[in-house]
Amino acid sequence: MIYLDNAATTYPKPKQVYQSVMDAMTKYGANPGRGSHAMAIEGARVIYETRELLCQLFNLEDPMRVIFTFNATDGLNMAIKGILRQGDHVVTTSMEHNSVLRPISELEKYGVEHTIVQCAPDGTVNVNDIENAIKSNTRLVVTTHVSNLTGTIFPIEKIGEMCRRRSVLYLVDGSQSAGVMEIDMQRQKIDLLAVPGHKGLLGPQGTGALLINTDAEIRQLKEGGTGSESSSMYQPNFYPDKLEAGTHNLPGIAGLNASLKYILNKGTKSILKHEKSILELFINEMKKNPKIKIYGPEDIDLRCGVVPVNIEGKDSSEVAYILDTEYNIAVRPGLHCAPLAHKTIGTDKIGAVRFGVGPFTTKADVMAAVKALNEISEKKEN
Repeated sequence: MIYLDNAATTYPKPKQVYQSVMDAMTKYGANPGRGSHAMAIEGARVIYETRELLCQLFNLEDPMRVIFTFNATDGLNMAIKGILRQGDHVVTTSMEHNSVLRPISELEKYGVEHTIVQCAPDGTVNVNDIENAIKSNTRLVVTTHVSNLTGTIFPIEKIGEMCRRRSVLYLVDGSQSAGVMEIDMQRQKIDLLAVPGHKGLLGPQGTGALLINTDAEIRQLKEGGTGSESSSMYQPNFYPDKLEAGTHNLPGIAGLNASLKYILNKGTKSILKHEKSILELFINEMKKNPKIKIYGPEDIDLRCGVVPVNIEGKDSSEVAYILDTEYNIAVRPGLHCAPLAHKTIGTDKIGAVRFGVGPFTTKADVMAAVKALNEISEKKEN
């Protein structure tokens, strides 16, 4: 299998990730933070060390403000629903994923106002348009860092500076950038950062984090056991316990621990350089075929990791099916849980075939994909 669906989940993982998951299951698979025996203590140690590693990667000062989640969607819901109240206003863009749009749409039923800033057909956004959407009751701005559809890179540092100047909280969806691009929560003035563990961070599915760089109150969405203040029937009011009810996903977090060490050792600059070189080769080769329509920014420096395409006269789902069954190439067709993004680039009625490169994608992989697309483009309809 030539795996080019890394925007959904990266595969494969570094080998030490698999080993760490196995070790957590077989060597210290007890309930972390719930007992005083050696296995529980080792589990708690791994979890705390993973908080520290996330702080190191994203420049957050306090490890106790790293909240473990099941994925980025979980973290985005936690932040959006934890911050916004009736009468508040939130600003997003037309390139957001449903994991941003759906929680806010739900809150609109309860009196939250929502403005969606229109992006350009290549997925780029004008920071002035975001600022112009801010009102007196604006509480939060939420944007992606990198579009999951076009790979368009958002100017999060400029947006963060604007939000800080306007006293508005800024939540970044780091689903496509975490582990690939540099994210510095202090320099880029990011108040809240939601990341999945299973994409660019190269960890297992079922892992993620919400990193908190603000003193604003975040209401918890659930209550339960924390191993702390157990005599009280009320949820503790301190991080991370306030937002981490229930048993942690210790095997998943142990795998994430290993993947973070891999990334910190390799460096995001090295990973990004590799992925950009692969993506640039892929795009340049596809441009030679006039039947292939490529979406997203022309400038390679404005995009990261992802490229959606269509073949003239071919259905995107059909193309993906042929790539899978005849060429053993894994991709993702359809609307990619981002209907407004597809509307922005003009593919809401037809979808697109999305290719996602990763740190282990080779030039041979993308050249095989180009060859397959060229052959599919020449096939006659039955």
